[in-house]
Amino acid sequence: MSKGNRTGIILGMLIGIQVALVAQNSTNSPYTRYGYGMLADRSFGAGRSMGGTGYGLRSSRQINPMNPASYSCMDSLTFLFDAGASMHFSWYNDGTNRQKNINGNLEYFALQFPLWKNRIAMSAGMLPYSHVGYDFWTVSESDGTYPEHFSGTGGLNEVYIGLAWELWKKRLSVGANISYMFGNIDHRSTMPLSGINTTANDVYTMKQVNVHNLKYDFGLQYTHPVSKTERITLGVAYSPHMRLKTTSYDKVAFDQTFTQIFTADTTWNRGFDLPHSLGVGLSYVKDNKLMLAADVTYQSWSQAKFSNRTNEFDDRIKVAAGGEYIPNNFTRLYLNRVRYRAGVHYSNSYEKFKGSGYTEYGACVGAGFPMLDNRSFINTSFEYVRIVPGTKALISEQYFRITISYTFNERWFAKLKLE
Repeated sequence: MSKGNRTGIILGMLIGIQVALVAQNSTNSPYTRYGYGMLADRSFGAGRSMGGTGYGLRSSRQINPMNPASYSCMDSLTFLFDAGASMHFSWYNDGTNRQKNINGNLEYFALQFPLWKNRIAMSAGMLPYSHVGYDFWTVSESDGTYPEHFSGTGGLNEVYIGLAWELWKKRLSVGANISYMFGNIDHRSTMPLSGINTTANDVYTMKQVNVHNLKYDFGLQYTHPVSKTERITLGVAYSPHMRLKTTSYDKVAFDQTFTQIFTADTTWNRGFDLPHSLGVGLSYVKDNKLMLAADVTYQSWSQAKFSNRTNEFDDRIKVAAGGEYIPNNFTRLYLNRVRYRAGVHYSNSYEKFKGSGYTEYGACVGAGFPMLDNRSFINTSFEYVRIVPGTKALISEQYFRITISYTFNERWFAKLKLE
């Protein structure tokens, strides 16, 4: 296949995935009614099935936007493309009622290629930052008498471009991402008063926030060789606090199409923040045999405003660890060349629900299946997550997520020699 044809195929895939990524919804969690919703997993490929690790991972076969310093770990002839999709099976229980949901979503895509020798490389792609999706009935929050229906959709996404520079060959690398963050979050509620009182009107409420802004991520990785085939990498990634540019719409109407407006208000840049985020990770690699990784993430959400309100969030800490094992990378036996992975993770919620939050526990297994060229991979991840609320009055949630991604790895920049 010619380079032009391959480029056309990749561009077509990018456009299709971008449309699907924005349009899909990957959650039905009632907790996404608060804040920016459920924060997305930012790890790709191997990291996804290793507990969501990534700060210390450095591989020439995987794209890793969690730490932009990792992009420089590739040879000068390689082109990488990665795209992933997931399926969620969710269960909810409030002590009386139970609910099951299934959601699917095309999650991300990215590409990566060298710019100068083995020292400078570039990556670009699109990935989600958060997901909002819920639909449930409850009694009115104002007086606890009338039934009320709540629903929400949307989320935030990032289109990023990043560069990495290997300052000290095979030792020290730095990198940075510049992202365009965009998206909208739509919350709606319906109070069907006409079914209770024939003289009353149904009341429809809509709160919508449209977001767009630039976001910056910085990364550093230092690798220390232990032997000719073993090394340890320390990675650090940082994203500064930022104020989002927003347009907020608040409407109350007597019809669900919002043509009979009772009140309406539009405000700009009301005060929506993203927090300082600091991630530190450590990895150990034995070439073609073993990889171990552990991460800690801290996000100062308590200092972030939401709709100009403070004290809406709690600081968030996430801890993750995982590993990858290859039985024998130099054999014709296919199952011995498969990369077997597993991991665990823990975090607390950044959102508050009536003064409380939840803790999240997760475990995952997966594998990387090599293609015929032994460079490209089909990656799978099977993850179980349990959300434990801080009080019995809140809903317990658990979900099973299946992620499948394709990592395309080809030598695009080699010069052919004619004899």
